Formats: sequence, structure tokens, C-alpha cells
Amino acid sequence: MEDELIQILSNTQQADAGIRKAAELELKRNNLNPAFPQALANIASHASVDTKVRQSALSTLRLFIEDNWAPDPDNEAPQVPIQPEARIQLRESLLNLAIIGEEDRRIKIAASYAVGKIAMNDFPEHWPDLLEKTLAVIPAGSDTQLYGALRVLGDLIEENLSEDQFFSMARDIAHTLTETALNENRRPVLRALAISIFRSCFEMMDMIKDEHGKEVKAFAEELLKQWNPFFITVLKTRLPEADLSGGQQPEAWNDLITLKLQVAKTLIRIRRVFPSLLLPQSTALFSAVWEELNLLQDAHSLLYIDNDAQGRLENADQLPYTLDFLILEELDFLNQCFRAETVRAELDVQLKAHASGADVPWMIEIVRMLVSYARISREEEELWDIDCSLFLAEETSVSANYTARVAASDLLIKMGEWFDQKTVEALFAFTKTLFPGDGSPSAWRNQESALFLFVMLESDRQDLEKGLPAPISAAYLELVDFAINRHEEPLLRARGYLVAGMLCRAIELPDVLLDRIITSIVQEEAEVVQVSCIKAVEGLMNAEKVSVDKQIPIIKAIEQYMSGKDPEEMESADELLVTLSEALRAATRMDCRVALSSDVPSIDLLFLLARTGASNFQVTMMISEAMEEIVRSLTGAEAYAALCSKVLPTLMGAFDVSRVTDDSPLVTVAVELLEVLTQHACEPLPPGFVSAVFPKLTQVLMESNEGDVLRPAAESAKWILQHDHQQVFEYADENGRAGLEVCLHVIDRLLGPSIEDNSATEVGGLAAELVEKAGHDRLGPFLPQLLQAVASRLATAQAAQLIQSLILVFARLSLNTPKEVVDFLDSVQINDRNGLQVVIPKWLENSVNFAGFDEIRQNVIALSKLFTLNDPRLAQIQVKGDLVVASNDTQIKTRSRSKQSKPGDPDFPIKKILAQTPPDPDQWTQVPAQVKIIKLLIDELMLASGHKSAADIASAAVGGELDSDSDDEGWEDDDDALDLGLGTTKADLMSILDGPGRRYPDNETNKYLTEFFTRCGTENLANFNDVYVYLTVEEQKKLHDVVNSQVQ
Repeated sequence: MEDELIQILSNTQQADAGIRKAAELELKRNNLNPAFPQALANIASHASVDTKVRQSALSTLRLFIEDNWAPDPDNEAPQVPIQPEARIQLRESLLNLAIIGEEDRRIKIAASYAVGKIAMNDFPEHWPDLLEKTLAVIPAGSDTQLYGALRVLGDLIEENLSEDQFFSMARDIAHTLTETALNENRRPVLRALAISIFRSCFEMMDMIKDEHGKEVKAFAEELLKQWNPFFITVLKTRLPEADLSGGQQPEAWNDLITLKLQVAKTLIRIRRVFPSLLLPQSTALFSAVWEELNLLQDAHSLLYIDNDAQGRLENADQLPYTLDFLILEELDFLNQCFRAETVRAELDVQLKAHASGADVPWMIEIVRMLVSYARISREEEELWDIDCSLFLAEETSVSANYTARVAASDLLIKMGEWFDQKTVEALFAFTKTLFPGDGSPSAWRNQESALFLFVMLESDRQDLEKGLPAPISAAYLELVDFAINRHEEPLLRARGYLVAGMLCRAIELPDVLLDRIITSIVQEEAEVVQVSCIKAVEGLMNAEKVSVDKQIPIIKAIEQYMSGKDPEEMESADELLVTLSEALRAATRMDCRVALSSDVPSIDLLFLLARTGASNFQVTMMISEAMEEIVRSLTGAEAYAALCSKVLPTLMGAFDVSRVTDDSPLVTVAVELLEVLTQHACEPLPPGFVSAVFPKLTQVLMESNEGDVLRPAAESAKWILQHDHQQVFEYADENGRAGLEVCLHVIDRLLGPSIEDNSATEVGGLAAELVEKAGHDRLGPFLPQLLQAVASRLATAQAAQLIQSLILVFARLSLNTPKEVVDFLDSVQINDRNGLQVVIPKWLENSVNFAGFDEIRQNVIALSKLFTLNDPRLAQIQVKGDLVVASNDTQIKTRSRSKQSKPGDPDFPIKKILAQTPPDPDQWTQVPAQVKIIKLLIDELMLASGHKSAADIASAAVGGELDSDSDDEGWEDDDDALDLGLGTTKADLMSILDGPGRRYPDNETNKYLTEFFTRCGTENLANFNDVYVYLTVEEQKKLHDVVNSQVQ
């Protein structure tokens, strides 16, 4: 069978499509042969077989294991049974191939992947000795054996080891990795791989340190006693001398750079997980990294500034090995070291000895280094010449390409926050030495770099509302004049305009400079300069430094720039579209009446950007906001009608360009803009508005299935009804159906089972508006049918927004006719259940999740009206009351904890971690609906009066617990960077998604509830005293405290 499979695997790599496809089919047929997996493993083990065939055999075997090794309910294809004996044989042969009997690194990588797939299912229950066997190979194995064992160990720690499994062998793993990393007889790249795996161990420690901090910290401290001297030694090791005149990195540097990089990455990880353990070494580490960064400036310049050396390279193990990566990591680590008190204290000695930052030696030196690393590389220069959007992406700090230039600016910004004015003085002092330059061809790069750093620093300072000394401001204006007149250096000119745009937000803007910026949008030959001028003038307009008489020239200049651009090319230029949208929005905002002008195409340009950037969320959001500002600023029906005459033809035309059944971004944008236009419309709407809009709008609502289209479309229909229901009811479609009937058909479709919850979230608002505006007289027999359809959809709804939307239909009716609502619900059957039994529990259990001031207020009043009825039918309905907390559970029950609780383990040893336990479902008390209403209203009173909710208190308490165990002593606590490699970071991000939105005080709701509860107490409203006894002591106290504080 093996010979046959070798030929088949070889044929799968043939260029001839017929041979290749036939071989692939034959391979699938062989899947059913019980000997198939072992035959593949045997082929992979034969060194005489072609390497590509062996790799293919392992790849095929890995896929076979994924599909058949363990039951997979999501896999519809039938699984091939694998006998226990075959499993044992496969485990042994693959592990042997990965860690012992193979010299080819490519085969070891492929074998380790297959071992990892088996380990995901079998370790440790069915493969208990996997980790021990792997660790046993490492100390005395050959380089190739060590490599294979490290690959398997790394995969185990990253993908397979649970916390308890890791810590049961934590000492053995750490000891083995330490021996490897510190062994100078091993190849640097293997030592780097060991360090990378060691860094993964810290993520495991981070996952458990909050619960067992002392034990884990002691273990880490013990490890770092051996590792810290090694880290410093590696950082101090210099790259060998080499000839860089060829513009390429010497191969002899690769392994050492890989080793240094892994040390820097690991130090950053340790700093984030156990900062106090690194504090004693922070000064030595800072000195070593600073010294090396100073020494590497020339090499960086020769490779990446003077030449276009290939950077950002990684080896087969995803370990980076080029100099640009090393500089990035070391700049980041230097940034971290600045946060250490010991480092800052040493630097402060010089800082305090001088009145100005220009006289502080270390500050001038670090600015000199940052300017060197922030220079535009040859690669960036070529890319920006092709695509100015990439230039703008860096300028707005949204570039995914994190470079030394960006890292240098990040460090300078932090220095500005730490050392304030002295950082500005040092930067300015060094910048002055670069102008007018030495006449060399590369002098402009240093000048541009220094000005770039100033823009980044000043942007942050302006955000913090820190001023710039007048002499420095005036001097930078002179540098601007120098830069924008360098006709042979477009990137320096572009930087000059950006400096002007940033600097003049805070100082007086010279008219001649503003005129130069505006005219350059059109007259400049270099596009990077044109977009820099657009960016600059946008910032100046937002800072209100541009007079309104410049509005039309700016819009005209942007129009002329856009007219020369190919719309198809602009579609992929995301940052350019964002910059243009921001600038047009700022220009239009200066005087929104410009939107009505027939001579100035502001609206046309906004719609052109909306159409071109329909797939760009930032662009569509800004266009929507610009449209809202225009609509809200216009006063009077005449102005609104004039705007509609300009806007509606374009919006309605968007539906003709794309089919509404397609997932078209253009249709989505058109509907969103229509929602903005209708939400802030005048009352009544202009004549003919409904007949112009409703045909396309109802077509969208009746044909589209996309939530992004249906939600704003339903909102638009609701606003139209709210502003001019009479015009809607007088409307008739092409089939002669009246507007009321059209609305009923739309609501019926949105309430139907074919529309997903998230797509139908606005149907409740539309239905409530129709019921309110049409009334019983117009709706007649359709009213109970409509309400029953709403109740039926509520019974199955799962999405919180849809539930709120549907509940509010009944809530708004209850504001005036609560008894009729109860009578109606009691009279209908929904899935063989009484309507009250369906709607009321869902209403009360979801009220806590309501969002929106108006919606919450309506719900609160509606619930109080229901309570006031004192209807025995409501009292008979049992609903969820309070969450039952076990007596041995001393932690606050937050939402994330209520989903799954785990037992604590006070006696945590380093070799034993918490065992995984199955989910523990929450238990709730059962209370009458009347009681639940009062409980909800008490919570709403607390929130409306500005008191913290239970969720806020829980979050604060949990945060307090974490802060009390903080390990950040001795470090500046302003670390705003997220380390997505840490498990706790991922957990924190998920908890944000899990928690409710923040609630703010609401005076109207607070006043209403205070009066309501005062009446309850003084008048025993609806037998309130009988309900009061069901309240917890905490609820009774809350009620007393808040009501008494309000009435005093």
C-alpha cells in the first residue's frame, strides 16, 4: 500500500490538473482503508522518499487525524474508525519522527503539527508520558532532536496544556528550558526557540496569578534569579563587525538577532506580568538597551535608509531575525524601562540640575537617537509615492505597519507626558541643529524626522491642553516656511504643511499661510503634499482657526482635487477617503447653509464619498454625522424642503443602482442617510415626501434580509410616521394599497420567522408608532392581530434589542390604557399559553437590560401603571426574583461569574492547579410579578438618582480585589498598551462585552419614581405594604435612603 500511496501523493503535486484531481480522489478512497494512517506515517519516516512527498504524507495524515481521531458533532461527513492499537502505533511513530529519528527540519515541523492534533484529544488521559518523553530528549539530544522536542513542547504549552497540567510539571519544564537557553554550546536559534517557549509559560502564570499570586510569584522569582543575568548578557552581546555596503543584512547576524529579539520580547512580557520582579534589574537593562540602540543607528541607516534591505523576516518557526524587528522591540522595551522608578530617579538627577531640557545631556542624546530611527525609510518613501493613503495611515496612527518611526514617536510622546516642557525644549534644541542642513542629499530626512516627531508630540500635548512657549512656536513657524519651500523634497514640504496645521491650532494662523495651504491642495504636483494640505486645513477648521469666508474656497479646492482622482482607485484608499470625509464635514459645518447652495457642491461631494467609501465604516459614519449636522442646523420647513429636493433624488437613485436583495454597501449607506434625514425632519413633512420615499423604502423593507438595511429602513418608516402620519395614511402605492395597509404588511414581514432577531430589532418602534398614530378607529380588527403578532414574536425573541423593541409596544400602550393591555394579553393564547404568562415574565426579566433615556423612562412609567392596577391576574404570575448565592460563595456575583462558578482552592501548591468543573447553572427565587415590578423600580430609582447599580458595585469590588494584589509597585502606572498575548487581556476584553452599558442619572425618571414611591408609602398604593415585606433588607434600605434624600 505504501508504494501505491507514494505515487498517489506524488501525483497530487503534479501541474497537470487532470492527474492532480484523479490523485486527490484516489487519496480520499484510501481513507477508508484501516492501514491508511499508519501507511502515511511510514512513508513520512522513510528518509529515502522525496521530502515533498513525505511532507504531503504528514499533511494528509494531520487532516485525517483532525477529521477522525475524536467525535465531531459539527462534521457532517462520516468518520473513519481508528482502532486502539493503531492509535498507539501512530502516537509512537509520529512522536519518534518529531523528536528523535529525523534530521530534516521540515519533516519535524510537519510531524510536530500532527502530534499536536493528537495531543489535543489524548493528552494526558491516553498519552500520559508525552510530556515526560519530550522533556527527556532535550538535555542530551542532538541539535535536530532538540529542535523537534522544542517544537512539540511549544505546541503543547500553547495549545494543549491546561493550567493544572502545566503547573504539575512547571518546574521540570522551566528547568529544561533554562538549561537549553543558557547553554552557550547550543545554536543561538535553538536557544531563541527555548526562550520563546519560556515566554509562553508566563502567559500560563498570568492566567492563574490573580487567584494564587504569592505562590506563582515566588515560582517566577526563583526562575528569574537564573534568567536575569542571562538576559543582560545577551543584550550586551554585540553583533559581529560586517560590511553593509551591499545593502543587505549579513547572514551571520541572523541567529544572534533572533536570540536578542526573544530576550527583548520576554522581558516585555515579564514586565507586564510580574513588574516588581524586573524592577531591581531595570537600570541595568535600560543601560544595555540604550547602549545597543545607539550603536545600531549606523547599521539601521545603511540597511533601511540608504538602501532598501529586506526587513520584517521570520524563520520557519515564526521567529523574526532582521534588524528592523530588533530595533522595534528594543525601542518598545526602552519605553517600558522609562516607567521604572529606579530609572527615572537616576535620570532625574541630571534633569533637576538643568533649567532647560536643551541642556540635559541624556535628553539630547535620546532625541538624537529617536530622530535617527524616525527617518523615512527607502521602502516607505517608495510606497508613499505610489499610495498616499499609506502615508495618511501612519499620520493618523492607524497603520498596521508598526515601524521604528512609529515606535520612536511613541517613546517621545511618553517622554512628553513624563518630563513635560523639558522634552519640548530638548527636541527643539536638537531640531535647530538640523536646519538649514549640511547640503547632503539625505539632510532632508533628518529634518523631516524631527518635524514628524514634533507633530506627534504636539498632538498629544494639545490633547492634554498643554501650551507651547511663544518663542518656540514662532521658531517652528520659521521652520515651516523653510520646509514648504523645498521644491525638490516633496515629503519635507508635506511635513511642513502638517506642522503648520498642528502648530496653528493653538496659535494665531497667518493669513498668507492659510491661503498657501488652500491653494496647494490644487496646485501642488506631489499628491502626498496635496493630501497633507487637506489634513492640515481640516485640523485648522476643527480648531476654529479658519474664518467662514474661506469655506467655499476650501470646498472648491477639495472638489478640484477629487475630480482628478479615479473613483475605482479611491475605493481601496481607505485613509484618503477618511481624510476627505473629515475635511468636507469640517468645511460644511462652518456654515451648514452651504448645503443648499446650487453653486457649491458640498452635498454632491459628500454623496460621492459615501458612494465611493460605502464599505468603509469610518467614512459612512462621518457622512451620516455631517448629514445630521446639516439637517439639525436648518430651521423652517422651507429650508428642509430645499434640502430634500437636493438629497432625495440621489438617495432614491442609490436603490436603482443596486438590487435591494443584494448585500450592497451602497444601499446600506442610502438607508442610513435616509434615517438621518427623516429623524430630524420638520413637521409636517414637505408635500410629496412620502410619495417620493415610500416606494423604494417599502421595497427595501419587503425584499431585503440584511439587518444593516432593515434596521435603519424600519427606523426611517417610524420617523416618517411620527412626523407626518397623515401624509402616510393618504399615500397609496402602485397597487392601490393605502399607506396604513403598506405599513401593516411591512410590520407583518418583520415580525415573521424568516427575519432574524438582529435584523428585526426596530420593528417594535415602528409598530408602536403605527398603533399610536392610527389608533383603534383606523386599525379596527387589525389592532388585536397586530398586538398578537408582536406578543408571538416576543415569545421566541432572544436578542436583547428586539426584546426591548417589542416590549415597548405594550409599554407605550400601558402609559394610557394599562388595563386594556392586561385584558388583551389575558384574552390571547400564544403557543397554547396565556398571553400574560408569556409577555409579563419576559418583560420583567429583560427590563434591566433596557437602553436609551426615553425607552427606560417609558418602561418605568408603564411598570408603575401596571403595579397601580393591583390586578390579581398579575399577582398570580411567578417570575424570577433574586439570584441565589451559595453560602460558601463570598465573591460578588457578576454577570461573567454567574455564567459559570468554580470552587476555590485555598491550599494552592505549585504542582496542582484548579480542576476544571462543569458549568454551575444559576438559581433564582420566584416572586409574584407585583413584587418584581417594585424590585425593578427600586433599581431604576437608584440609577436615575445617580447611585451605582449592583453591576457597577460588583465591578468596582472586583477591580478593588485586583488592585489590592497589584504587582506594579515601582513602575509608572500609565501602561495603555494591550498585550493581546496575555490570557488576562483576552478575558478582560470579553468581560467588557459581557457587561451591561453604563447608566447615567436621569432627573425626570428620578422625580417620577420618588413621587411614585412616596405615594406608595403614604397611601399604601395598590397594597404596597403587602409587597414591601417581600423586599430584601438592602432594597428596603435603598428605598428609604433615596426617597428620604430626595424629599428633604
